[in-house]
Amino acid sequence: MKITVDTSAIIAVVTNEPHKGSLVAATRESELVAPSSLPWEIGNAFSAMFRRERITVEQARAAVLAYGKIPVQLVDVPLVQALEIANEQKIYAYDAYMVACALQHRAPLLSLDARLRAATLASGARVVELEV
Repeated sequence: MKITVDTSAIIAVVTNEPHKGSLVAATRESELVAPSSLPWEIGNAFSAMFRRERITVEQARAAVLAYGKIPVQLVDVPLVQALEIANEQKIYAYDAYMVACALQHRAPLLSLDARLRAATLASGARVVELEV
């Protein structure tokens, strides 16, 4: 099974957040796919954590190394489609890239972001339900 994985899920896994176990279980024996923007979104998430003093550079470095071990196929998504989704769902472009990826690959979205999950469903794509 193919699953679209978003930044919140990756960050939770590589920083050992409480949902890590359920995220790993949900993706076991699955092929992960994400928009090619994923690495930049991960960098942006860590920079936000720096500003809030939630993570050190050393912790971010270790998390990025862990991310590098996760097999995720990075794909381009149609920009016009993503912008249409962003407009229709009133979400950021980065979130719309995730929705477009889920639609393009017919791969449910795995995300911890409730608004993104709702926008994904409203756009006609599926989401992965986590057991927590």
